[in-house]
This record gives sequence, structure tokens and C-alpha cells, in this order.
Amino acid sequence: MVPPPPANTQRRYYQNVAPSSTSLLTPQIHEEPRAAFSQGPRSLRTSASSASLCPQKQDASSVSVPSSISEKYVLPLDPDAMSRSHILDGPEPDDSLHNPDPRRDRKGDRSGSIFTTRGLMNLGCISILVAGIVALFAGYPIISFFMRHPLSTLGGFNLGGVNATGQIPDMPGNWGLIDLDTPEEARTKVDYVTGKTWDLVFSDEFNVDGRTFYPGDDPYWEAVDLHYWQTNNLEWYDPEAIMTRNGSLEITLSAKENHNLNFTGGMMSTWNKFCFTGGLVEARVMLPGFNNVQGLWPAIWAMGNLGRAGYGASLEGMWPYTYDACDVGTAPNQTINGQPIAATVNGDEGNGGVLSFLPGQRLSRCTCPGESHPGPVHENGDYVGRSAPEIDMFEAQVGGSGAPGKVGAVSQSAQWGPFNHNYQWLNTSDNLVITDPTKSQLNSYRGGAFQQATSVVTMTNQQAYEFSGGEYSVYGFQYKPGFGDAYIAWIADGQLAWMVRQPGLAADNIVEISDRPVPQEPMYLIMNLGMSKNFGTVDFDHLRFPSTLRVDYIRVYQEPGSHNIGCDPDDFPTQAYINEYMEAYTNPLLTTWVDDFKQTVPKNRLVDGCD
Repeated sequence: MVPPPPANTQRRYYQNVAPSSTSLLTPQIHEEPRAAFSQGPRSLRTSASSASLCPQKQDASSVSVPSSISEKYVLPLDPDAMSRSHILDGPEPDDSLHNPDPRRDRKGDRSGSIFTTRGLMNLGCISILVAGIVALFAGYPIISFFMRHPLSTLGGFNLGGVNATGQIPDMPGNWGLIDLDTPEEARTKVDYVTGKTWDLVFSDEFNVDGRTFYPGDDPYWEAVDLHYWQTNNLEWYDPEAIMTRNGSLEITLSAKENHNLNFTGGMMSTWNKFCFTGGLVEARVMLPGFNNVQGLWPAIWAMGNLGRAGYGASLEGMWPYTYDACDVGTAPNQTINGQPIAATVNGDEGNGGVLSFLPGQRLSRCTCPGESHPGPVHENGDYVGRSAPEIDMFEAQVGGSGAPGKVGAVSQSAQWGPFNHNYQWLNTSDNLVITDPTKSQLNSYRGGAFQQATSVVTMTNQQAYEFSGGEYSVYGFQYKPGFGDAYIAWIADGQLAWMVRQPGLAADNIVEISDRPVPQEPMYLIMNLGMSKNFGTVDFDHLRFPSTLRVDYIRVYQEPGSHNIGCDPDDFPTQAYINEYMEAYTNPLLTTWVDDFKQTVPKNRLVDGCD
């Protein structure tokens, strides 16, 4: 064993010169071969030594045997010795690679070219990679932005009408927009005007008995609790008068005292819950009472969402306007400083011949910038004229104009504002279509100081009454909003009854007003049964109470690619404005916008001037 180095001397590493323990073992050399499987286990060191150093024909005693394998193959542990063992004084085979020679290499350098197959392939791969990265991180977002399809809230609170995922779940209780009980064959329908196949977007089959419509009971319908004073109704509207029974909606008018009135009726609507813009609405209905007794006033109709039926403050200056122009048509009484004279004569005989007693369009195109208005605005900065227009699917009557004698009929109409001179719209053959003059006649009533009407009276199926046959009949209306080729068409007894085209409500130079569009506002549905002497004679002696309006179903269809449902569309928003003035839409005791609700009317630049 090597003694340790003296103290304070540099530590170095030395090769171990002591004999290995393997040197004490005599190598085993066998002169006779044995089968491999008959040989005993051999030492690795012994086997290695005899295999490499003891050839068969040599005498083992004459061979120098290393003391161990480690001494033969392991490098010395001294770092100096290790470095000296790898130093070569002569040239090495790869020296030329590290010593370029311009003279020697010039031919090869001059003959080279970057336009090689391999180079082009490399550039091509890089180009494809770069193009892919640019398309992924730049092209795809840009393309997605321009190709995106806006998601609809479907009249609900978020995407898809229900939640933030765009999903419309199959809610327990069958509360989807399309009633699960709607037959498959009714999920599409050929429209009455163009002959195209339209899609069902909303339906209620009323098949579940016992449904009620108090506030909060239903996701789409809500019954009101009020007196409909606007038309001097004789009944109180109470939610208890409406429920589903025997597969139909029933609205019952009874001789039951309610709020100091002798009768109780019902009215319900989809206000601010379900709205649509354009399309076809159909209902299968059994009218109340008899087909020859006057006095009941059942109706199914639609109104713009910015006005709520029965809530006077929300309607003042909104109904029955459908107008998007800035002229005298937006002013109170349709005059400014008494002009035009034509608007002060030949009007409503019951009101001194004045054409209009309307207070002026509250949310008109003349509204001054910065005033309260739901928007939107035109490209020139003018506000879009907003309102609460009305389209009546039907108002049932017995006798009267268009229905000689005591015959059951329906008045099917639209209300307009501002008004034509003498309420005379352009009912030429180009603008007025009556499909069967033996059943339908133009209504002699054209309007009064508070509304202008385009109306036709059509005789009904005389068996489709509660006490006269007990059958159902289909009524409806189909319309295209806007100007030009816009129209409204009405359906009675499952057939097209009549149609008005928008040019019939063109500009009227006599009273200096502009075109009135077919309603462009989001519209909601209303159904009611009541009584009023304003609508005609009430034959108390022969009416039977209770009387019930029954609706088997109501369905809304729209053209594929033109679905427009929801009460707050981008081009005609309503939600923010309604939220700002919610009390006007929820308190029926507020009958006027200014006197009761204590609000101001936005400034009209023609009437008030703008600051």
C-alpha cells in the first residue's frame, strides 16, 4: 500500500502499483474441451484473461498475464498522464476541414448555386409554414369577424333566449318557444302571399289543462288586472278569468261584479316577453256567444313593444303612430301654428271637424339630440321615429258595416298615425286586394280624431261560435315591415281575406305628411274578451253569461333566413328605454305621460327648437 503524501504538499493522483488481488489466482487452462452446459461457472476476470492472452497452442507459463482487466482498459487516474496520452505530433485526417484554402476551394465555391432542389424545397416548406402561421393568427380572426352570425337572445335574457351558452334546454313544463305538442306537419307552413314555405318560430297549443296567467305564472303570457278605460269597457280585466281547459285557452266574460263594475273579463299578452318583427300569425278560435247577438268584443291583436296595452302613460304619444319622417305629422294635432288648414277641417265630425287630437309623436325623427330617445339613429344623425303601432288579427262583431243584418263577422284592420286628409287612404286596386267580395267588404269606418284605420269586414264561419255550432275557425295576419313592397294580409276561416300594400299609405300632400311604413317595431301578441258601447250595440237582453272565447292554438311563422324574434332587436331596441321608465309600463293608474307620470316630452325641433 502506498503511504500517504507528506503534509502541505500538492495532492496528486498515482497509478496503483500494488498487485491486484486477482494476481493471487492462477489462471485455469483446460486441455480438454467440455460441453458448454457441462462447464461450471467461471470467474469473469479469469475468463477474460484466458480468452485474450492465452492462445490454445501456447504454454500458459510463457504468457505475460495482466494482473487485472481494470489495469488493461482503464485510463490512468493522473490528469497529466491522461492529457499526454492524447497528444499527437503529426497531422490528423480532418485537418483540412479546419484549414480552408481559397486557392484549393475556389472551383467548388464558384460552381455552387442556391437554386438547388434541396434549397427550393427548404424555402417552400418555410413559406408554407409562415403562411399557415399567418392564416391561423391573423387570417382566421379577420375572416371570422366578417363571416360571423350574430346570436339571438330570442326575446330572453341571454344567448339562445335562456342562458349564456346559446343553448335552449328542454325545460320541464314544456316552456320552449315552440310548444312540444305542436304537430310535426305544423312546424312549417306555406305562406298566404308569396307561396313560400315558412318556419315555425313560436307556438302555444294550450293542451295542458289548468294553466293560469297571473304575473310570474308563465314565461310568455301575462294577464292584466285593470280597467281598460281607454275604450270605456264595461268590465274589469282580472287574471282569474283566464285559464286552460279541455285543450284550449279560455277567456271568460261573466256577470260578476268586480271593482264596482258589473262584469269581469280577461286580457293577456306577451308584452316584453315574446315579440316578433314580420311574419305570419295564426290562431284557431271559437268565438264567444251567439252568431247573431250583438255586444261581445273578443279580439286577438298585436302592438309595438314600446307601448303596453292598458297602461295609458306608456301609450301617450306612441299609439297609433307608425312614422319615420320629420314634418308636421309629428306635431300635436298634426299642425304647427294652425297649419296646414286641411288638418283642421273635414276631419272627425264628432270633434268639430278637426283631423287629429293626437298629442304628437313623442319619439319622433324630429327629436332633438341629447333628448330621451331609445334610438337608433339614421346616417344623418336623426333619430329613427319610434312608436307603438297596432295590427288587429280580428275584432269580432255581429252585424254593422260590411255585415248586413245580424250576421257574425270580424273586422280585420291596422291603425295608423299621422292621418290622411279625411282619413282617406289610397285604396286603389293596386293597394287594396279583397279576394272574395261576397264575403268581405271595405269597412265604412276609416278613422277619427285618435286613429286612422285600414279595415275590411269579413263574414265568419257561422258555426264557429260558442252557442252556435261550437266549431273552430282559423284567423290570422301576415305582414312584411317597411316601405315599398311591404304589406299586411289578413286570414279569415283559413283563407286569405284581404291585403293592403304600403303605397296605400303614401305621402299626402294635402295635409303635408310623408309615407307611413308597415310597422317595423317588434310586436307582441294580445288576446282579450270584453264589452264596450264604443264598439257597437250591447244587447244585454239576449247575451248569455258567462260567455267564453276559446283559442285552440296560436302559432307564429317567419320566412327562412329572415327570422326576427325578440323584444329588443338591435335596429329597434326597447329594453333600456322601458327599464328607464318602468313605472309607466307597470302602473295602470298612470294614465298620461306628463300630468300623471310627471315626465317631459322630448323636444321636437320643428315645434320647440333645439338648444
